[in-house]
Amino acid sequence: MAESAVIGAGATGTATARQLADRGKRVRLITRSGSGPDHPGIERIALDANRTDELAEALVGATTVFNAAMTAYQTWPETMPPLFASILAATERAGADYVMLGNHYGYQRTSGPVTERTPMAPHTRKGRVRAELWRQAKNAHDEGRLRVTEVRAGQYLGPGAVSAFTVLVAPRVREGELVLLHGNPDALHSYAYTEDVAAALVAVSGGEQAWGRAWHAPVITTTPRRAATVLAELHGAPEPRLEPFTERDLALLSFTDPLWREFAEMSYMSERPFVVDDGDIQDTFGLKPSTLREALKA
Repeated sequence: MAESAVIGAGATGTATARQLADRGKRVRLITRSGSGPDHPGIERIALDANRTDELAEALVGATTVFNAAMTAYQTWPETMPPLFASILAATERAGADYVMLGNHYGYQRTSGPVTERTPMAPHTRKGRVRAELWRQAKNAHDEGRLRVTEVRAGQYLGPGAVSAFTVLVAPRVREGELVLLHGNPDALHSYAYTEDVAAALVAVSGGEQAWGRAWHAPVITTTPRRAATVLAELHGAPEPRLEPFTERDLALLSFTDPLWREFAEMSYMSERPFVVDDGDIQDTFGLKPSTLREALKA
């Protein structure tokens, strides 16, 4: 039976399953479609994690469950709470430890670096969703029902990663085209390389000091313009040209795709510096972030 179960085969879930398997652990990778890497240590299971009874059965024998599941971005308020409630309940039934992949949306808006001690007092819909998902898991931990921890990351870089940079910036930089991006191209931002985030998930799962609190994955802090410049150098592309979307641009795009309205809600994270402090995980687990060039080269 699997020692670890990973739910979700996005870029980070896949990297987590692979890193666990490379360490000799038996892994069950659970997705709706049964997708995932072809690895002798990974058993791929097609299962909708909203089906709590079936999920609990699939988790029997796992010592740790990693929740890297994600629903469509624009549906979070409706789809994330029931999904995460199902995963939490199934993990509790299985008697396993629970490691969540979260992000930075749940924090109070602040002008300085975000730490794990920044208050969870979000002003956005998606931020409130994220804060509530953590609150429910933390309550289960505090009540002694299971052990819980969370690794928080955002603005992903890496193979298969989906973020504003990978979707809006990277393809146009490689083609030498004008980049229109959401936010200030010269504002500092903390990026997360998917392999670093996976390493953080694996590390906290094996540390007795990890439980009952959240951790920030290692971050690479730079500006979108600098990241675009390094990417262009790696691909032999021209020097990037970056310009921010106007409010009118976003309004027009929102009529064609509801996803753009979601970007507008989170604009406070891209229009000014958004810096994340990763000192806790570095000091406690000895994890260091990859370099910007390593993350972009991947």
